[in-house]
Amino acid sequence: MGKAAFPAIQAAPCFATSFPHIFQNPTTKKIPVIPCLIPCAIDQDPYFRMTRDAAPRLGYAKPALIFSTFLPALQGAGTKMSASDVNSCIYLSDTPAQIKKKINKHAFSGGQETIELHREKGGNCDIDTSFQFLRFFEESDEVLEDIHQKYSSGQMLSGEIKALAVAAVQKVIAEMQERRKAVTDEMVQEFAKVRPLDFTF
Repeated sequence: MGKAAFPAIQAAPCFATSFPHIFQNPTTKKIPVIPCLIPCAIDQDPYFRMTRDAAPRLGYAKPALIFSTFLPALQGAGTKMSASDVNSCIYLSDTPAQIKKKINKHAFSGGQETIELHREKGGNCDIDTSFQFLRFFEESDEVLEDIHQKYSSGQMLSGEIKALAVAAVQKVIAEMQERRKAVTDEMVQEFAKVRPLDFTF
């Protein structure tokens, strides 16, 4: 029964009428007019596609979607980070030393078995976790393309691309940790406080 009900549970937040404590007047006459924008990952796509098909028949506006992408787990592309496996993910609380150790020891490499073979054939950026991290955290497309070319051609070794990934992830985590220190309990309460939104139609 839970499986049968789950799509409807996923669909419910797509409609303003699910939040009467926030949206004081979510409908005009019989037509709900507040549309919904959903940030989601691809694993939730079927539920919201279903909702888009059903919404007009129910008299609701179709929700719109923004798709996000998962960071791969350290074990490689096609996997997700899991908080239950400390060696699959980078925590926001990890120290620079922990980040370096995790990436150097556990990040799946797209490199070859030996340096000689790697110089000859190059690495596979599509499956290399360090390169996938750089896709998220390296802001310059030119720098990323240069890394891709050098690693794919064998000019850059796995250890070198891991060092770049370590530096990039350490920088991002350090910035998040600094911002997190500035957050107070009062700020969290203010942010989480339910407040009615007064829409004019």
